[in-house]
Amino acid sequence: MCGITGFIGQGTKGDLLKMVGSLTHRGPDDQGVFFENGVAFGHTRLSILDLSPLGHQPMFSQDRNTVLVFNGEIYNFQELKTELSLDGHLFQGASDTEVILALYEKYREKSFEKMHGMFAIALYDKKNERLILARDRMGKKPLYWFFLNGTFAFASEIKSLLIHPAFKKDIDLFALNKYLLYEHVPTPQTIFKYAKKLEAGQYLVYEKGRIRKEKYWKPDFTESDISFEETLVSLDKEIDSSVKERMISDVPLGVFLSGGLDSSAIAYYAQKNSEQKIKTFSIGFDEKSFDESGYARQVADFLGTEHYEKKVSAQDLLDVIPELAQMTDEPLADASIIPTYLLSKFAKEQVTVALGGDGGDELFAGYPTFQADILRGYFPKFLISPAEKILRLLPVSHKNLGPVFQLLKFLEGAKEKDPLVRHQKWLGAFTDEERQELFAPEKWKFLEKGKADAYEDLKTYEEEASGASEGTKLLYSYERSYLMDHVMVKADRASMRASLETRAPLLDHKFVELANRLPFSFKLRGFTTKYILKKLMEKKIPKDIIYRKKKGFGIPVAAWLSGELREFCDNTLSRSAIQNAGFFNYSYVEKLKKEHFQKKRNYAKKLWTLLVFQLWYNAWAK
Repeated sequence: MCGITGFIGQGTKGDLLKMVGSLTHRGPDDQGVFFENGVAFGHTRLSILDLSPLGHQPMFSQDRNTVLVFNGEIYNFQELKTELSLDGHLFQGASDTEVILALYEKYREKSFEKMHGMFAIALYDKKNERLILARDRMGKKPLYWFFLNGTFAFASEIKSLLIHPAFKKDIDLFALNKYLLYEHVPTPQTIFKYAKKLEAGQYLVYEKGRIRKEKYWKPDFTESDISFEETLVSLDKEIDSSVKERMISDVPLGVFLSGGLDSSAIAYYAQKNSEQKIKTFSIGFDEKSFDESGYARQVADFLGTEHYEKKVSAQDLLDVIPELAQMTDEPLADASIIPTYLLSKFAKEQVTVALGGDGGDELFAGYPTFQADILRGYFPKFLISPAEKILRLLPVSHKNLGPVFQLLKFLEGAKEKDPLVRHQKWLGAFTDEERQELFAPEKWKFLEKGKADAYEDLKTYEEEASGASEGTKLLYSYERSYLMDHVMVKADRASMRASLETRAPLLDHKFVELANRLPFSFKLRGFTTKYILKKLMEKKIPKDIIYRKKKGFGIPVAAWLSGELREFCDNTLSRSAIQNAGFFNYSYVEKLKKEHFQKKRNYAKKLWTLLVFQLWYNAWAK
C-alpha cells in the first residue's frame, strides 16, 4: 500500500516534494520522485512485496520509455509474470509493480483487464506523451485528479492536490448538498468543484491537452440458473481462493475480527490456509451496549487463532476527533472511522497487512434496511403521518439507535415509492425538506436553479444494472455508493493513517461477479439477511455468531453530543462559524443543537454530519 501523486504542466520539483510529503503516512518506508520536462511523479512506499530496492518507485520500463507509480496489490502477478517470462521478458525484481510495466509494454490499455486486485495506477508513456490513470474494478484504492489551466494533476488523497499551485479551493455546492444526504460525496464528484474521483473499473487518458475515460470492466447481472447447493460449493471455492491470494505477503499479516459473520468467515478461511496460527485483532469498549469483543474472542477461541484484544475508553475515542479532518481531507460522516483507526493502530503493532470482511453486507443484503423494506409492505400507508406525530411526543433515548429514533427513521423512508430513494433516506442524514431548511436561502436558490438532483448517482447505477431484478439493482446501488464511497473510504483512510494495508477478500471481482448473478432470494430469505452466506458458514463457525443480531462498529455519538462533546459541538457549530462559512441557516443548526442537548430529539446523525463538515472546512477550505 502506498501513496501516489504527480502532475503534468505547471509546477516545480519543490511542489512535487511537498505533494509527496503530504502522503508519508500512506508509505513511511521509502519515497521516490521523477521530474523531467514538465512531467512529475511521486511515490511513498509501504513495503509489502519485494522489500529490496528493486521494488522502489517511480519504476521504469526496461527501455526507460514508461514510468509508473502504483498503489495497491496485484494478486495474480505471479501468473502474469510467468506468462510474460515465456514471451521473453526478463524481470529484475520480485514486485508486482514490475509486472504492471511489462503488461503495459505488451497490452497497453488492455493491461487493466488482466489484473486481479486493488489498484490505483499512474503511468506516463514518454514516447507517446500520454498519461494514463487506472482504478480497480471495485474502487478499493482512491484516485483523485484535476485539470486546470493546462495542468493535469493526480493523487491518492485530495490533501496532496491542495498543495499544487494550480489548484482552486472552490467548494462544489451540489456536492455539499449530496454530502448532507449521503454522509459522503459520491463518485465522480468531490467536495471541491475542480477535483474529481476516477470511477471504479475505468481508466483515464490525458494526451495533448485532452482527457478521455474508458470502462475496462462492466458487471454482469445475468441471473444464474445455478442451484442453491451448487452455489454453496462455488462460494466456498471462491472465498477460499480469494483469502489465499490475499495472504501473499513478505511482511506480517493478520485479520480484523469483530465477531460478526463476515470477519469471522475471513478468519476461518485464513486459518484454514495457514500452517501457523493466524493473528486476529479486535478492540472492545467500556460502554457495554457497543462492545463486541466477547464475540470476537469466542470466534478466535473456536478457530484457534493467536488473538489480540484491546479495550479502549471513551477518552481514547474522543481524542481522535480532532484528527478526523486530517484523516479524511473530504467530509465523511461515519463515526465508526474512529474505532477503525484505533483498531488499525493496534494491529500495526504486530502486522503490516490485515484482512477484513468489507463487502458482505452490500453483496448479500446484510443491512436492516432490507428487513425494513419487507416491513414497509405490511405497514398501512395512511398510518405513517399519525404514527410520526405520536412518536415525536415520546421521550427519546441517546443510547445506541433507540427505538423512537429507529421507528421515526423507518417512517421517514417508508413514504417513498422509489426503493433507491427509500433506502438512501434510511441510510442518510438530511431529507430533501431538511436540506432546504438547513441551507442559507440564497444557496438553496442556487441549487434549485441548477436543478440539483441529489439522487442522480443512484439513478446512474440503476441504469447500469438495467435488466437485473429490483433487488439486485438495489444491491448494486449499495456496492457503488455506500460501499465504494463510504465503507471503503473509511477503511482506506483509517488504516493508511496508521500505515497499515487492509485487504478485502469478499471484494475480489470474481467473487463479486458470482454474487451479482445470484438470485436475490438466495441473499434475503424472509427476514433472514445474508441467507446463503449464513448457510455456507453454519458448519464452520458457531451458529450463535452467525445468527446474532447485527450491531455494527458503532460508538455512542448521540450520548457524547449531549454529554462529553456538547461544548465542543456547540463551539464548532457556533453562530460565527456557521455564518462565516456562509452555507447554512444558523437558526436551523441552533434548533438541532438545542433539542438534542435537551434530549428532546436524537439528532446525532445530523449534528455529526454538520460537525464533520465544519471540522473539514476549518482544516482545508479556509
